[in-house]
Amino acid sequence: MNVLDEIVVGPDARVYAEGWQSWSPTTWYADGDPIHRPAEPWQHTMRFRPGTEVAADAWQGEGLLVVDPGGGAPVRVFGAREATQAVPTLRASRHGDRIVVDTDHSGADSVATWTHEPTDTDTDADADAGVAALAVFGERFGAAAGARTAARAPRVWCSWYQYFEQVRADDVLQNLRALDESELDVDVVQIDDGWSLGTGEWTALRPGFGSLSDAVAAIRGSGRRAGIWAAPFSVGATSSVAREHPDWVIGDAGRNWGDDLRGLDLTHPGVRAYLTRVFTDLRELGIDYVKLDFLYSGAIPGQRWDATATPIAAYRSGLELIRDVLGNEAFLLGCGAPMLPSVGLVDAMRVSGDTFHEGGEDGSQGLRGQMSLEARSWQHGRLWTNDPDCLVARPQFVLRDEWADVVLAAPGIRGFSDRIDALDAHGVELVRALLKGGTA
Repeated sequence: MNVLDEIVVGPDARVYAEGWQSWSPTTWYADGDPIHRPAEPWQHTMRFRPGTEVAADAWQGEGLLVVDPGGGAPVRVFGAREATQAVPTLRASRHGDRIVVDTDHSGADSVATWTHEPTDTDTDADADAGVAALAVFGERFGAAAGARTAARAPRVWCSWYQYFEQVRADDVLQNLRALDESELDVDVVQIDDGWSLGTGEWTALRPGFGSLSDAVAAIRGSGRRAGIWAAPFSVGATSSVAREHPDWVIGDAGRNWGDDLRGLDLTHPGVRAYLTRVFTDLRELGIDYVKLDFLYSGAIPGQRWDATATPIAAYRSGLELIRDVLGNEAFLLGCGAPMLPSVGLVDAMRVSGDTFHEGGEDGSQGLRGQMSLEARSWQHGRLWTNDPDCLVARPQFVLRDEWADVVLAAPGIRGFSDRIDALDAHGVELVRALLKGGTA
């Protein structure tokens, strides 16, 4: 490891450690706080950085780490200069009254280091010095990477947390009618996972879904954007793509949908032709808002067709292809995506884990996304439009008011995921407050 700095700190020192991807834990750590580490190998693959060991005795950031020494001392920032080819892993370990920061990159030029002292020009007027330092990093990195930021965050109805993988075209149409009847200010209707046969099965429809083209036409006919979910860089090990094209896959990408996942080699001509076909089909349907999920799979280590491409360069080439096919005006939302390597290529980014997984509809899984989305609020408007994930406003979700407090306070996409005509009066009130960008 290459030592970057040794900082004298006080008892109230804190360290901000940026996670690798959307679902990676990200927060400010104080002395004695437990270090977030994977409990199982699959969690390492799907929530941390595949192929990179997670330190047991240090706070670890992927491309960004900030040390606030406490006591009003200047804040130290350690951040990647760019993220098109590689992203440095940064670690901060406490040794008595000092914090030592090191990196796995030997080249000093890969990490920008500077001291931030609060000034009257800090853009977050109510932020502490550490958050202000993050804002400065975001402005610098975002400007250099050509960050895409929306003038108005989308207002989105999403199918996922109500229907999960059993969503049907009729469900979408039912809620589309309910949007009109309730006069909710929604400009995107997003069909989430469940419309297709499965990842690695092209764009074949799941039996029972119905007509995707009719659903998209109805959404567009209502004056709204048609959105859809896709996981383009992952395939199931038993899927048609993986079985028929074993030379397209590069390695373990975790497990989901009852199957082992494999990452796609985004430098392979066959994969690139496949992606071009898939997204051309979606574009021709009239879809111009796409939630791109499980994107970490495109950056896992492995042997690629282009042996000179780094995992990050390969990942970016895949995103660039999708952008080229869908067009500059399409809205791309990254999810499960490597953070810094995505800047300039996506319009929005999920900045936390899912609100809940199947089985957690009653609130028993807690406020899963709160920690990371609050820690990453500085990214909004600097790196992209933040996506704090959906409000769930129905009474069956017993944490709806607690979650609403978090989501309504967060900047970014205003999304919710309920059957609209089944909401009670309080649920509708929460949704209206969300869509107005205010508080209930």
